Amino acid sequence: MGKKRQFTNKQNPFAKKKRDLKERGQTESVRREKPYEDIVRKNESFEAYYKHLNVCKPEEWDEFMGKMQSNLPVTFRITGSKSQAHTLLKIIKDQFFTEYRRAVAEFRESGEGVVPEPKCLTWYPNEFAWQLELSRKDIRRSEPLYKLHNFLIAETGSGNISRQEAVSMIPPLVLSVEPHHKVLDMCAAPGSKTAQLIEALHAGGDALPTGFVMANDIDNNRCYMLVHQAKRLASASCLVVNADSSVFPSLKVKNEAGELVPLKYDRILCDVPCSGDGTLRKNPDIWTKWNMGHACNLHGLQYRIVKRGAELLEVGGKLVYSTCSLNPIENEAVLHHLLAETGDAMEIVDASHLVPTLKHSPGMTYWEPATKDMKFYKSFAEVPENYRTVIRPLMFPPAPEDVAK
Repeated sequence: MGKKRQFTNKQNPFAKKKRDLKERGQTESVRREKPYEDIVRKNESFEAYYKHLNVCKPEEWDEFMGKMQSNLPVTFRITGSKSQAHTLLKIIKDQFFTEYRRAVAEFRESGEGVVPEPKCLTWYPNEFAWQLELSRKDIRRSEPLYKLHNFLIAETGSGNISRQEAVSMIPPLVLSVEPHHKVLDMCAAPGSKTAQLIEALHAGGDALPTGFVMANDIDNNRCYMLVHQAKRLASASCLVVNADSSVFPSLKVKNEAGELVPLKYDRILCDVPCSGDGTLRKNPDIWTKWNMGHACNLHGLQYRIVKRGAELLEVGGKLVYSTCSLNPIENEAVLHHLLAETGDAMEIVDASHLVPTLKHSPGMTYWEPATKDMKFYKSFAEVPENYRTVIRPLMFPPAPEDVAK
């Protein structure tokens, strides 16, 4: 589980500085330079668009916006394929979380603020995923939190832990990868989901899986990040590829008769490029530049990638399409486009039983595309000629009879 480090009360340089100042009867020095102005976490077009679409119930809107404007908690998961995973979980819960709770209690008693206790993500198997709501200030002012911070960094480097956003853990989980599956991750960088797929592939124990994970990304530099992620897990069943996923090449393998046949994949993950407006808590700069044009411009690329994925999928296989966006133009509209093209060859499958305690909403069946200046259209016939290269026919919702299917 990585090399153990001995911690002392004097190892946190920030806490030591605070102690020294306290002993001398001084307070912490104040920075003289003017700090950067905080980004205003507000965008009128964003609010107008999603209110119009009823992305949530009206009575939930204020809570929804409050969450979108707040900072993202820290989440991590334990590598489930490692033999010592349960031992590591016990160490974290019995040692580090015990000290964590003691530090939180001290904050509360001294009036230094309220820090939530560690939260288990119950929809992730075996209590292997946890959420911590910590700020840099919290880590600096507490020895136990500083120890936990360093421990997570050390264990991440050795491959026993992955620091990963909670929502990022869901697509690989519902893909249901097994050791014999041929898996393709079409847009894999930076690699946190790829690592999760590799773990699932090795879930059968110490035996080498008969399947593999092929991790692809179009960006050569980001492929190095993929290699770094895969290297932590020391898997011989992962291949990193640098190709355009929308025209991913058809590879050939020998069948039992020794004939070359096209390679088809049992499981495919299409985590496509997107506008990222679901990541506002992590990337607040999106507040300053969000507009409807981003989603409309990406729809075509997203469709081409998932269509290529469908072409490479084995009959009876499973494909998971995911984005970091809330926009139906990038989600439901892309799948509507795909189903319209593939007919009965593909179907949407309910995966809620795979994450039973995860709070979720059903997909949208009605939405209205809009232009950058927030003009909404109920049908393609209403779209002005000069916008028809931006708003396309299959960006509109399916007919009621198609929804019923």
